[in-house]
Amino acid sequence: MKKPTSHLQERGVALIVVMLFLVAITGITVWMVKQSTLSEGIARNQLDQEAARQAAESALRDAERDIMNASVGTLPNASCARGVLELNPNDFTADCRGGLCIKDDASYATSDWSAASATNTTVAEPWWPTGKGGRWNDDFDAKPGRFPEVNSTNCTSFTGGVPLGTYTGVAPIVGVAVQPEYIIEFFRRKSVRVNMVETQVTSNGENANQWSNMYRITARGFGYSLRTQVVLQTIYFP
Repeated sequence: MKKPTSHLQERGVALIVVMLFLVAITGITVWMVKQSTLSEGIARNQLDQEAARQAAESALRDAERDIMNASVGTLPNASCARGVLELNPNDFTADCRGGLCIKDDASYATSDWSAASATNTTVAEPWWPTGKGGRWNDDFDAKPGRFPEVNSTNCTSFTGGVPLGTYTGVAPIVGVAVQPEYIIEFFRRKSVRVNMVETQVTSNGENANQWSNMYRITARGFGYSLRTQVVLQTIYFP
């Protein structure tokens, strides 16, 4: 007479149930690890992006100091000197020498992002990426050093973005892949009064309805990696 097999069957079912639970727990654990890694990566990217944004903000302020405090001699901790007490329209060139850019006003109407490239710069604007014909100059070794390197040998020859503090002596930002940069574009625009009683439109006393100098400042900041970049822009009217 055969023995009952109910106990053996129960043990077999229990083993299957335990194995299913182990598989489920393993799957949940792997999912939680992936979610944790993903969240950590997102947080790291956000920090990197914020570092680049703040660096770009610093470069915008530095460009304003560069415009307002041009100096004949090299300022403390700066790498170069503008060599003038005030920026002159003649200091601005098409290749953005020393970060000072100029483009014929009429040519802005023909700017074409889709057609612009590194080899077709005629339809590009100076602040566009280098791959789109912009004038940033990604050869960072060709620019003045900032640690600080006073009286850098390439002050008069470099073109493109100006590293933070090159002309002002502002301390370099620690921790970023590359120091933030800025370029300054020069424009002449007609000053228009906001209201009929206004007698001047700038702090420098420019008269209303008079041609005045204006600047478009574009800054790009880098995060902990060169792949993380933030570009900010402002119109500066002294």
